[in-house]
Amino acid sequence: MSSDSFSGHLRSALFLCTLLFFLNPSSSSNSDQRQFLLKFKSTLANSNSLNTWNEETHICNFTGIVCNSDKAVTEINLSNQKLAGVLAFDSLCSLNSIQKISLGSNLLHGTISNHLSNCTSLEYLDLAENFFSGEVPDLSPLTQLKYLSLNLSGFSGRFPWKSLENLTGLRFLSLGDNPFDKTPFPLEILKLYNLSNLYLTNCTIEGQIPEAIGNLSLLESLQLSDNYLVGEIPVGVTKLTKLQMLELYNNELSGVFPTGLSNLVNLQQFDVSTNSLVGDLSELKNLTRLESLQLFENGFSGTIPQEFGEFKFLKQFSIYTNKFTGELPARIGSWAEFEFIDASENYLTGSIPPDMCKMGKMEKLLMIDNNFTGGLPENYASCESLVRLRVSNNSLSGQVPDGIWSLPNLGMIDLEMNQFEGQVAANVGQAKSLTQLFLANNGFSGELPVEISNVSSLVEIELNSNRFSGQIPANLGELQKLSNLYLQDNMFSGVIPESLSSCVSLNEINLGGNLLSGQIPASLGALVGLNSLNLSGNKLSGVIPASLTSLKLTLIDLSNNMLIGRVPQPLLLVAYNGSFAGNQGLCADRSKVLPECSPVSHKSGNVKVSVYCFIVGALVFLLSLVSYLLFVKMSKIDRKSPIDRGGSWNVKQFHVLKFSEDEILRSLKQENMIGKGGSGDVYKVVLGCGEQLAVKHMWKSEPESGSWRSSRSSAAILPKEKTQWREYEAEVAALSSLRHMNVVKLYCSISSEDSNLLVYEYMPNGSLWDQLHINKKIKMDWSVRYEIAMGAAKGLEYLHHGCERPMLHRDVKSSNILLDDEMKPKLADFGLAKIVQTGKVMDSTHIIAGTHGYIAPEYGYTYNVTEKSDIYSFGVVLMELVTGKKPVDPEFGEYKDIVFWVHNEMRTKEELISLVDTSISKDAKEEAVKMLSIAVHCTMKLPALRPSMRMVVKMLEEIEPNSFTDIVIEKVGETDVSLCKN
Repeated sequence: MSSDSFSGHLRSALFLCTLLFFLNPSSSSNSDQRQFLLKFKSTLANSNSLNTWNEETHICNFTGIVCNSDKAVTEINLSNQKLAGVLAFDSLCSLNSIQKISLGSNLLHGTISNHLSNCTSLEYLDLAENFFSGEVPDLSPLTQLKYLSLNLSGFSGRFPWKSLENLTGLRFLSLGDNPFDKTPFPLEILKLYNLSNLYLTNCTIEGQIPEAIGNLSLLESLQLSDNYLVGEIPVGVTKLTKLQMLELYNNELSGVFPTGLSNLVNLQQFDVSTNSLVGDLSELKNLTRLESLQLFENGFSGTIPQEFGEFKFLKQFSIYTNKFTGELPARIGSWAEFEFIDASENYLTGSIPPDMCKMGKMEKLLMIDNNFTGGLPENYASCESLVRLRVSNNSLSGQVPDGIWSLPNLGMIDLEMNQFEGQVAANVGQAKSLTQLFLANNGFSGELPVEISNVSSLVEIELNSNRFSGQIPANLGELQKLSNLYLQDNMFSGVIPESLSSCVSLNEINLGGNLLSGQIPASLGALVGLNSLNLSGNKLSGVIPASLTSLKLTLIDLSNNMLIGRVPQPLLLVAYNGSFAGNQGLCADRSKVLPECSPVSHKSGNVKVSVYCFIVGALVFLLSLVSYLLFVKMSKIDRKSPIDRGGSWNVKQFHVLKFSEDEILRSLKQENMIGKGGSGDVYKVVLGCGEQLAVKHMWKSEPESGSWRSSRSSAAILPKEKTQWREYEAEVAALSSLRHMNVVKLYCSISSEDSNLLVYEYMPNGSLWDQLHINKKIKMDWSVRYEIAMGAAKGLEYLHHGCERPMLHRDVKSSNILLDDEMKPKLADFGLAKIVQTGKVMDSTHIIAGTHGYIAPEYGYTYNVTEKSDIYSFGVVLMELVTGKKPVDPEFGEYKDIVFWVHNEMRTKEELISLVDTSISKDAKEEAVKMLSIAVHCTMKLPALRPSMRMVVKMLEEIEPNSFTDIVIEKVGETDVSLCKN
């Protein structure tokens, strides 16, 4: 070959190499891909997990990035990385080879503009469990998509169902738990013949399930729960023979199971609970692969097929609130690692199946309200996995196996309303997880073992209506978490233990109908959280301790004892007519039912009474003299001022102010007091310019001996003062950073060595409680009630979702919703509020937070508090607004509250309008019933079934009264406004 020819070939080769270099995407587009990825990163507020995304690291080594052999990005896998910010979807779709984008379970927000047209190669898209807003963009460009997950992503409005017709390759479709506009079952779904998994739970679908659902023959999972579906389950479902999961719960389905449902032989999880289905279970007896069967809250009847006893894989079985009869199959739950059974509220008979804990995994045995007979099978005495045992209201008898009392994981023992006998075994002291012990209405006898005081986790003890005798254990005060103590209607004798005052969490005490003697312990006045005290029907003597007046009682019953002396006036305010009846030695000032007190009682020849009255009178005179001298001394500082204005005061300012602390202090006089609460006295302060403020005064520490408050027992005061200090710190921490038009404004805090002052905006119309139940001076038509509900909901939504650090209020109630001069609501009293710790469940401390009637049921068995507890309390407020009734009222029945009453009435009454407050106009009552339905959702027993506050606001917006013509636009933040600004 000549040199010229060789040179020509060499030049051609070099040209070809150069051309290939520039055509190779791995060399020409790497820099572009890097810039697209870095642009995506730049939009994120929290990208700590993306430290490898920089200019030095090769893009294929970026965290979460997968490349193909040509070094082109094909996958972005960043689920559950705590990424926050607005999603730059255009940057991701600019990656030409991208096939998978997985960003689920993050903190992404904002809208997604329609940049999907460049993502034509995308096969996998996961944006689930984020906080997006606005509508889902048009999905039709994603023709290659096989996997689409948008559940719980925050999207709302109209979903682009029509665009699904282009996504015929979809195998996995998950759109649930989003507040989309209500729509009939989207027929576009029925053309996605490749679907194996369809999740449309809780996305506002109404109407009937179409018969053509049977054409989706590859479906392995079909979930249409928590919607508005009606009618019968279509026969088409019986064609889905590959189904392993079928969930249709919480709809309005009716009728019987379709013939042929037995064809679903691969079914493992079947849930049709909370519907209106009827008929028997004969179609299910051949579904031998079932692992979880949930049929509760329907109208099913007949017997449980004996075949269920041979199901080799069954682990979960719930059939409560139906009409089943006959016996449970004896071998049910004995094959697999059975987890729970709930057969409550049926008409079942016979014995409790003995072998459901055979594999040692059973956690819940729930059989309330049936006709079971026999005893508790001995086998369960060794079931260490058992967490809840509830067999109340049956006809069970005999003695409880000793091992039951000491099971290590058992949190609840509920044996009420049976015919059990014998004693509570001493080994109950080893039950280290027990929180609730319910034995009422049985034949238990003997002494309550002192070892019960070792069960430090106990929250509730209900032993009423048995034959217990002997003394109440003296060391019961060691139960620091005890909230409710019901020992009434037994034969307990001896004195009331002084140690009860150490049970700092006690909310209710009922020791009525026993043989107790001695005096009422004055130390009970230290129980700052006590709401209800019943000591009636005993042999108690002596005077009623004045310390009880410091309690925030809603019920007191001391009737039918041998008490003497004057009834403290504050107790008369919370008493009913019979609270002090049957005590011949009691008198009271200005009482309609008790004799008037006098220095010498002529009605009684009892010398002790006369002597007592003399001593009391002398003490009153001496205390009055001391008080007068102190008053004269204090008046030199400031007439009728409860605090010493001297000394050093520290002011923490949270808004722009134009007043001084001295102007506040001068106004704290007795005549300006407008309220006394559990956490402090409240004063109305009018500034020189006419602006009004509310000031809460809280003592920081116990007053020194000789101060104007020293007449009160320090033993009774100290726990309360410590609580006030904690509440003061909590309120300042909570309110100082909040800026929302539905949260009361804290202008500043003023503190000294012994006092704390909180200065708020003044709310002239008081609280919602006052307007609903006390004053009733302002007519509250439906539009006013709706605005109050919506405003309070938006305030709570801000706390839960809008704050930089989400917050739990923990004491939501109508008395903590204040009303301004236009009846606009504002959340107040943040003394129990807690900041939610990132990534953790809030621990509520040993003291149950909240108020009787508003407290969520989970407080009874756990101290792990979430925002769902606030939502329960808010649901109670909604019930108050609609019905006009108080949370606790005798008309609901003993131990029942408004939640029980509303849930029960809504389930049984055809005319729900009868539940609405009669003062609400006829035209608005249907809208009120809709709000009541929202309240029912908020007060579901299981926290997981309650909506978020964001969802509650959305639901309330959907029932906005038609008469509203102007819409108030709520702002998350608000501008500081100076008081008395020149």
